[in-house]
Amino acid sequence: MQKFQALAAAGALLAAAAAPAFSAAPAGLKDALQDQALGLLAADSFRLANGKCTDCPTLKQGLWYFEDDLLAVPKASQALSGYATQPDTVGAVRAWAASSDTAALAHPGLVWIGSPQLFDDVAIEVDGKSVRTKDGASTRLLLVPKIASNLSYWNGATTDFFGQRPVRMRGSLRDIDGAPAFVARTVWPKDFALERGTAPAQPLAQDESLTTFVRKEGGGATSAYSTRVLWERTPGKGSAWAGQPALGIMLNGAQGDDDEAYGGHFAIATGKVGQEGEWSDWIVNNFYNLDSYSEKGIVAAPVPMDNYLMDINSGQQFYRPSYMLVAVLNQARTAQAYQGGVQRVFNNFYRHDFQYKHAGANCSGISLDVFKGLGWNIPERGATSHLKAIAAYGYLSAKDRSLASGRKIYDYLTEEQVRLYPAVAFEAAGADLMSLVGAGPAPKRQLSAFEKQLQSDVEALVLVRIPQVPSSRAMGSAPVFSFDEFMARTPPDRADWKIVPTAPRPFPERLRENVIAVSDPGVVPLPVAGIGMGALLGVGAFIRRRRSKA
Repeated sequence: MQKFQALAAAGALLAAAAAPAFSAAPAGLKDALQDQALGLLAADSFRLANGKCTDCPTLKQGLWYFEDDLLAVPKASQALSGYATQPDTVGAVRAWAASSDTAALAHPGLVWIGSPQLFDDVAIEVDGKSVRTKDGASTRLLLVPKIASNLSYWNGATTDFFGQRPVRMRGSLRDIDGAPAFVARTVWPKDFALERGTAPAQPLAQDESLTTFVRKEGGGATSAYSTRVLWERTPGKGSAWAGQPALGIMLNGAQGDDDEAYGGHFAIATGKVGQEGEWSDWIVNNFYNLDSYSEKGIVAAPVPMDNYLMDINSGQQFYRPSYMLVAVLNQARTAQAYQGGVQRVFNNFYRHDFQYKHAGANCSGISLDVFKGLGWNIPERGATSHLKAIAAYGYLSAKDRSLASGRKIYDYLTEEQVRLYPAVAFEAAGADLMSLVGAGPAPKRQLSAFEKQLQSDVEALVLVRIPQVPSSRAMGSAPVFSFDEFMARTPPDRADWKIVPTAPRPFPERLRENVIAVSDPGVVPLPVAGIGMGALLGVGAFIRRRRSKA
């Protein structure tokens, strides 16, 4: 049932693909793939289809997740990314990079686009019931329905927020009661663009860091949108960035109404800077758990930036603030290498060759494993505490009467923090990137070939703060940077936590075809098993000594 609730809005837009054409379409209305880009690729090399497509070159496992939604899939003439035959993401990307031309970017099997049309350069009227086009004409405005399981939705504050600026929408023009109306699914504020101009760069001050930037003003949910050039290879060249490739390190903050979501979210984006500094058409490689239904309708996929941040139901900005460090590049090879690698990882992910795990294979870990496979060795921070992990394992196993519960907390506390926490991943990757280009202390390691390439390709670094879109949802905050910070924010009694329940989404057995053997670590970690065995041996020895003396 929840699956149909989550896709209710999408179904309406799919029907719109066959909606009647109007004699005079509003100014600014165009096909979603017309004169556009999807990240580093031209959108006209794709076509629109849904997941029920029978002639798409896309993996059937990937299509299954989008049976009732709209995709951009490659045209038959395009080369497609493949998938690995080994479960280790780092090793798989490393092997691909060693045997392939990573600068020749193949197409992903799919991009989750959601809507058949774009409505550009429009302004939302004060009442929120219509939009005004550049030629002064008015078109009725409707919004996709709220997903039933979503906790919040557009309200008057949302209308006021978008009404202050020109916007671009994704959706469809429909015939409603004999008159045209645009049904919007995504609304993007067009003033959210990269800073352009000749002002000097503003590097981080001695008392500043990426951590302090994220935590400033409580995370910046109600702050103004802002950009800040941290470093430029050629000072004052910001006005000449148009058309240059870019790599974006994205961090999304903590939600304000979900105690399980204080960790935030992490993703890597690629694309090209627009003529006016636009970045709404970059592709975000968004990893989420495929084995449960998101209450907001999110499905893991490569997705356009405007959908990722500003989808009315699932957009990150509708429930938390975000931050991005952008590397503007002087050539595309570094961004293409990442995008080519992560597309292969998505194919393995859809095939269930590996599964999403909140500790070992989450949004941060999977995203950074691609960089590690390419050769970017971002310095690690180590685990939180192995001693805490062993103690917590015993405590929770006994408290919850579940070894699986103990194993879960053990994995959290023993996982590398850069892979575990989105905020730590953002800070570590960003700080190392600044070091590579000379905007921070020089790296204390011998650089790999990919790191030297990254060092050479970065033209500028830009820090972006993205406020939360006001709606009926509580305002979010900065994400946590540690386990102790997470525990300090949550109520002491887990029964008091605010948690949004999700339903499981079983993967069909008919779609399982992987031959990769993925080992199950079991519910008892080896160190705990070793301690237990040692304790048993010690007790046995003590008993034998007592008997010997007797």
